[in-house]
Amino acid sequence: MHILYLHQYFHTREGFSGTRSYEFARRLVEKGHHVTMMTSGRFTEERLTVPAGRDYFEVDVDGIHVVPIAAAYASGSKGTGMSGFERMRQFLHFARLAERVGKKLDKPDLVFATHTPLTIGLPGMALGKHFGVPFVFEVRDLWPQALINFGALKNPLVIWWLRRMERKIYFAAKHIVALSPGMKAGVVGVGVPSDRVTVITNASDLDLFRPDLDGGDARERLNLGDSFAAVYFGAMGLANGLQYPIEAARILRDRGREDIKIVLHGDGGKRSELERLAREYELGNVVFSDLMPDKADVARLVASCNAGMTIYGSTKKEQTWSPNKMFDTLAAGRPVLINVPGWLGETIEGNGCGRYVDPDRPEALADALEELAGSPELCAEMGKNARALAEREFSRDILADRLERVLQGAVEGA
Repeated sequence: MHILYLHQYFHTREGFSGTRSYEFARRLVEKGHHVTMMTSGRFTEERLTVPAGRDYFEVDVDGIHVVPIAAAYASGSKGTGMSGFERMRQFLHFARLAERVGKKLDKPDLVFATHTPLTIGLPGMALGKHFGVPFVFEVRDLWPQALINFGALKNPLVIWWLRRMERKIYFAAKHIVALSPGMKAGVVGVGVPSDRVTVITNASDLDLFRPDLDGGDARERLNLGDSFAAVYFGAMGLANGLQYPIEAARILRDRGREDIKIVLHGDGGKRSELERLAREYELGNVVFSDLMPDKADVARLVASCNAGMTIYGSTKKEQTWSPNKMFDTLAAGRPVLINVPGWLGETIEGNGCGRYVDPDRPEALADALEELAGSPELCAEMGKNARALAEREFSRDILADRLERVLQGAVEGA
């Protein structure tokens, strides 16, 4: 197959964001398929940046034919600092240019578009129709419902417009890939038949994140000493709800447990506010980690800590996430502390990989951290279970095979 793959946030391992599209595209190429990846060529790694004065260029990246275009941005954390209006303006600019550039490329056998943003489905639909080939859509977040659930979207007119776009894209797609059972339920709830939706969760990076990785240098850089450390790594925006671990750190401080450290790594619109809150509380047990040049450094950061945290806000309303940070923590062989009920919390608790903690009670996170800090044997057992689960259910090879079957089925059934 020749697959035209559209993803605004495409990153290789040279970046520090999620690499799902890169890993899947690379495996599809290894299976003999031709993959053309269209992505944003702005605010990204150097080899994917569009030269000044051009709309796009073409480059080979590990066998993937990548077409960066001069629109929007490739860094999700950059977007968290923008207003909703500005982000939507950027998204629509990308959609228009992607359609225009896409029509200049060789005809594919299939168009595969992955969001966020939802607007990536617009050029996906248009290019599928232009070339007369199937269009497959991947749902990574339920827009607009997820935005409504955590309070980022309130304008009734915008909500109506996005719901209309959502239905249009879903029903235009030959097949839909959903990253969690909750996302599939959301798509089916719009009226899409269940047999047209396949769940392919995020994957664990079993090569980069490993239990045997040496995190000594990162531990020394963060000045963790002999402390028990739990790390959050990812975006720091409104949806991430990171006031929760800061409140847990304050509780631990008040209990006299400053030997338990909370490490926060990432960037986004809320980072400066979180740093200010930690200063106001005078917390010596919260460590903010600086950004790193690539994911290998992030893997060493996780290896330097004893546990990983998967934290979100508004988890009573929004439970459909499929977070990279959880899957990579599993691969690293570290217990997961997660405040999301539903399938995520059940996966962690049911497989003995960590603890679900009440999202309304930061005391629950503090309690879980004290439990793990006081029981190295339990921590080690949970870490072993975590790695086993990652290998058994969330290997990229297993999930890439599943995606290949979905894409081939769409082409063969066209």
